[in-house]
Amino acid sequence: MNTTAQKKLEIADGQKAPLAPHPQVPALMTAAVLYGSEDLRVEQIAVPKLAADEVLLRVCIALTDGTDLKVWKRGYHARMIQPPAVFGHEVVGEIVRKGRDVEPRWELGMRVVAANSAPCLRCYQCRCGQENLCADLLFNNGAYAEYMRIPGRIVRENMLEVPEKVTDQDAAQVEPLACVLRGIHEMDARVGDTVAVIGCGPIGLKFIRMLSRRGLRVIALARRAAPLEVARRMGAAATVNTSEVPDPVVAVRDLTEDRRGPDGVVEAAGNTTTWQWALQMVRRGGVVNLFSGLPGGTKVEIEPAAIHYSEIRMISPFHHTPRFIREALEAIRRGDVLARDFVTEEIRLVDLPQAFQKMKSRSGEIKLAVRP
Repeated sequence: MNTTAQKKLEIADGQKAPLAPHPQVPALMTAAVLYGSEDLRVEQIAVPKLAADEVLLRVCIALTDGTDLKVWKRGYHARMIQPPAVFGHEVVGEIVRKGRDVEPRWELGMRVVAANSAPCLRCYQCRCGQENLCADLLFNNGAYAEYMRIPGRIVRENMLEVPEKVTDQDAAQVEPLACVLRGIHEMDARVGDTVAVIGCGPIGLKFIRMLSRRGLRVIALARRAAPLEVARRMGAAATVNTSEVPDPVVAVRDLTEDRRGPDGVVEAAGNTTTWQWALQMVRRGGVVNLFSGLPGGTKVEIEPAAIHYSEIRMISPFHHTPRFIREALEAIRRGDVLARDFVTEEIRLVDLPQAFQKMKSRSGEIKLAVRP
């Protein structure tokens, strides 16, 4: 990589603290660097330098996800990553270097999970308990590499030690599971409610697992038989193959008492049609969780009168907060969510560019474990 690109990869946020070199940390590392749309290159770059409050992880495992796939396709993310840059954010690693101001409780050799963001805890949104909407939300990427720098704010607010009996792959699921748990919290769902989940990719399946674990009846929707079979294993009480029924909205309503529709709907497929289905199939007075984001500029046609006179509550939970990062790790420690139910394959870092090409043609059900 040329010198200009290398400089862009360095994040100069504060004076770098002088650190004695760690014998286990080389000067260079292998990393997957995103240069633009579908332009991912595995290269040798410098191991990140640290500020006084930062730590360096040796990456044990990094997981792919739908957000990374979107970033790879688009070539950037306005808030999270500007190329050229190492990306990837679902990570478990071992602390191999730490700045002089890092708390003593963080010891070399400790295995940790680091979230991909941390709030400032000072702005208006943070004071309102909406840390996910922090005006200065600090994002961090770089998991697809041998080593990853964790900024001081994340070290302080959103980095946790991994329990001894929790595997690397299991622990690396903390970030997406935290988003799911917050999404469930915002729905105010009750035991015995019926919830339809549209989309059976890794996120949809996590919703199915956690909703069913909480005593809710789940109806899963997908357009292929294989993910629906997984959904049943995750706890779905009923499934609908959208490619085999003339009207998925009617098919779901037929599975509810008096055909009134589910009490809640989680839209986790990410297209305009499924957003419309969600609003059409929910019962009067129900809640629609528009969890999946759509590209900027997308328009969804809705019928305001149907929403207003049926008192349909619409929510669109974004991201996570420190509370739910902790709840997610505890759920994983209990065994509520296991990587073997979601991770389809373990690959080498050098194979990641080809893996994204493969993921591009699938429906989002692929989740890979990358072991540098």
